[in-house]
Amino acid sequence: MKKESEIKLFITIDEKKTPEKIEWEADDAEISGKKNAQTVMLSLWDEKDKMTYSIDLWTKEMTVEDMNVHFHQIFLKMADTFQRATRNTSAADLIKKFSSEFADELGLKNIL
Repeated sequence: MKKESEIKLFITIDEKKTPEKIEWEADDAEISGKKNAQTVMLSLWDEKDKMTYSIDLWTKEMTVEDMNVHFHQIFLKMADTFQRATRNTSAADLIKKFSSEFADELGLKNIL
């Protein structure tokens, strides 16, 4: 049985079009209602054009320190998703290795 699911993003911007508030909600989320976020990074693959389109937004309150941790976690998530999608363990391990080097470079080991 096919089902349609809806994910909504709510972005409040200032006069310079800088995000002040990011909220999201999804039909299938475990918790109902809007959830706050400091960033959103949405990547969309266009099969016809063989192109990735993206929407990358972050609020004024997002600190550099939190952005560093956020990116480290994105790399780990990318490795996991790539592994599940392709079953290519060696390439997924390369992403994990980069993630570890990234964390070392930014001194994240003490934070994580």
